[in-house]
Amino acid sequence: MKGKYKAERDKAQEFKIDQMFRENLENVVPVNLEDEMRKSFIDYAMSVISDRALPDVRDGLKPVHRRILYSMFTQGYSSDKAYRKSASTVGDVISRFHPHGDAAVYDAMVRLAQDFSMRYMLVDSHGNFGSRDGDPPAAYRYTEARMAKLAETMMLDINKATVDFRPNFDDHHVEPVVLPTNFPNLLVNGSVGIAVGMATNIPPHNLRETISACIYLLDHPDATVEELMQFIKGPDFPTAGVILGTNGIRETYKTGHGRIVVRANAEIVDGSPAKIIVHDLPYMVNKARLLEKISELVKQKRIIGISAIRDESDRNEDVRIVIELKKDANPLLTLNQLYANSQLQDAFNAHMLALVPNADGALVPELLNLKSALQYYLDHQRQVILRRTQFNLEKAQLRQHILEGLKIAVANIDEIIKIIRASKSESDAKVNLQARFNFSDRQAQHIVDMRLGRLSGLEIENLYQEYDEISRKIAEYTEIIEKPAILDGVLKTEITQVAEQFGDERRTEIDPFGVDGIDDESLIKQETVLVSLTNNGYIKRLAADTYNMQHRGGKGVSGMSIKEEDRIHKMITASTHDDIFFFSNSGKVYKLRAYAIHEASRTAKGTPIVNLLQLEAGEKIVEILAVPEAEEKRSLVLVTKKGLIKKTRLNEFSNINKNGKIAFALRTDDELCAAALAPDEATVIMATHTGMAVRFLIDKIRAVGRKAYGVCGIKLRADDYVIGIVVEQPGEDLFLLTEKGYGKRSVFSDFRLANRGGVGVKAYNCTDKTGNLMAITSISDAYDLIIMNDEGMTIRISSSEVNVQGRNTQGLRLMRSEAQVADLARILHTETAENEASATDVAGESLT
Repeated sequence: MKGKYKAERDKAQEFKIDQMFRENLENVVPVNLEDEMRKSFIDYAMSVISDRALPDVRDGLKPVHRRILYSMFTQGYSSDKAYRKSASTVGDVISRFHPHGDAAVYDAMVRLAQDFSMRYMLVDSHGNFGSRDGDPPAAYRYTEARMAKLAETMMLDINKATVDFRPNFDDHHVEPVVLPTNFPNLLVNGSVGIAVGMATNIPPHNLRETISACIYLLDHPDATVEELMQFIKGPDFPTAGVILGTNGIRETYKTGHGRIVVRANAEIVDGSPAKIIVHDLPYMVNKARLLEKISELVKQKRIIGISAIRDESDRNEDVRIVIELKKDANPLLTLNQLYANSQLQDAFNAHMLALVPNADGALVPELLNLKSALQYYLDHQRQVILRRTQFNLEKAQLRQHILEGLKIAVANIDEIIKIIRASKSESDAKVNLQARFNFSDRQAQHIVDMRLGRLSGLEIENLYQEYDEISRKIAEYTEIIEKPAILDGVLKTEITQVAEQFGDERRTEIDPFGVDGIDDESLIKQETVLVSLTNNGYIKRLAADTYNMQHRGGKGVSGMSIKEEDRIHKMITASTHDDIFFFSNSGKVYKLRAYAIHEASRTAKGTPIVNLLQLEAGEKIVEILAVPEAEEKRSLVLVTKKGLIKKTRLNEFSNINKNGKIAFALRTDDELCAAALAPDEATVIMATHTGMAVRFLIDKIRAVGRKAYGVCGIKLRADDYVIGIVVEQPGEDLFLLTEKGYGKRSVFSDFRLANRGGVGVKAYNCTDKTGNLMAITSISDAYDLIIMNDEGMTIRISSSEVNVQGRNTQGLRLMRSEAQVADLARILHTETAENEASATDVAGESLT
């Protein structure tokens, strides 16, 4: 029965609803659902874009930030007053200006007060406002805040009609559409926001650099982005770090969109065990989450060699992360793995989107490049100064008008008093004065209200002085309004004062040769440089004229500060535009442009090569070779310590990625030791550690692929190994250098042509006095030789000082050193080097 009653009740309810629908059918307006959804969504999207997520290009602020600062300004929370509860600011903002929740307002205010989020803070805070570990701020009832001094400059002259005001959400108050802002805040502090269908991510910049670029743009309206980048080198993050490469910076500044790679500053501290100490972090990286991620990577064995991680950062947010390593760990490899797998190296994906005023004054989103961002700001500042000057002019003209009436009154004071005394009332006196002296209503009122004390001699003198001063100001205001050049001069003066008062030094370093290097090689000067590599993997680039010319037999000068357990492994000369091939002991080849190797001083240790190449665990660079630009006709000849040789066409090495490519399929217990470029018809000499050498034609070796094995080049005796290979050049001789600094020249024809695979002939008479052979090259009198020992001492001598001697001789002492000679390089002789040598009174000893 209950079911029957329920069915009848439901049926009656349906009938009633149907009846109501039919009665109101004439009030229903048919609407296309697709059109209604489109309209509603667009309205919502534009509301989010213009009223929430995107900053205004003129003051660089979103509406919530602008309302927070204006609320503090109107309540008098200035930097010279006491801190006030954050709750009072949040409450005022949501009650008068911001129709959203208190959490959104407080979060926005907190960001304005964080020194790790803002390059230049706009809110001065007191209390817990969060940390870079991701700790939330204390509730707004516990914290206090006031305007920062820099934020006060954003409000200057706001009450002089410099900007427009609009009604708030309930029409009970007014708020500024934009702030006057006498510094380019959009670029200086950057901005982050996600709207509907679009987002912005503008990096912060250095205040001094940005204002310098503004001044240059004022003086050179047709300046290019490249010219402006002379002043703005790149973003300047509050958390410091190092920007790797300039590709992303240039792309961002030219197009408004780019990828900027930032790396933390870290140093390796020797000890037992060694440590890696991190001193800063990339922008917006959460420190606590970073440490958790590194711990996970260590557990997953994606990062090896770490035994412990400690966060020793202080309460002032100075970062100090200590990473302790295992005893057998390679610090350089571990650091490279940290950069590759964790946020110690992170990318800032810049997208410089902001709201800009169109011709109708409406704000529309626009992707900005560096010049347009600066230009919009300068246009805004011109408008601010123009409106302020117009306000001051009108006020000065009104005062001048009053003073003109007072001057007439003072000159006719007796008659003025007589007219006032004879008048029945104040209004009657005004009418009588206007009729007699043709005063305006404002002038007449002011004269009637004038105190008798103003009639003293001193007051009359002040009156005339004030009139002259007002007339001078009116002339200045008029000149500013009528002459754009004068207005720009005022603009330059004002923003320069801001830069001098609030500017500071750049925090973020820029490594122009980091990551992918730079994309415009025409910006790199083509010059000869020295590239040296140590046994522990430190590499550096030096100018070719770093070492002065000396005479043979000297001690040399200090060439590198190296550790006791480290030593020089390889040294070559190259052009800055050459490709440098790096060959590892596992038979792989890597490639870098010479300019991508960091330039260092003569005594500097250099840069860990694992920061430049993606080496595998246990892999070590054993040979480096300079390959000139557009070199395709020659082949790459590779030799191993056990006497194998292989020839491969150079074009097979044209595309080498960061992970390298296989260059030689090695057999067990063998490794690469030398490489050279040779044409097919060339003659080569392979030499061994004990002084044996074999000379043969390279065309006897068939060219094979990269992954192929080699063939026998020279038969080795017991305990002997190959040290290098030389390609015979017309007009040059063979040069041989021993471990104890002895060397000699020999003509190539002294070595008979033989077939590859032979034992060879004696090339150097190695003794206990000379030591065994350690390096060979080809030279002529057009070259100088640069020799370096294991202690980093370096000597540069002319090839002409090395005599030509026979095969089975001991040679001459070229470098006097107790340490073992490490490597040599040849470099073209220059007149500068010769003059420096002639200026030296004695041999190389005087340079030690």
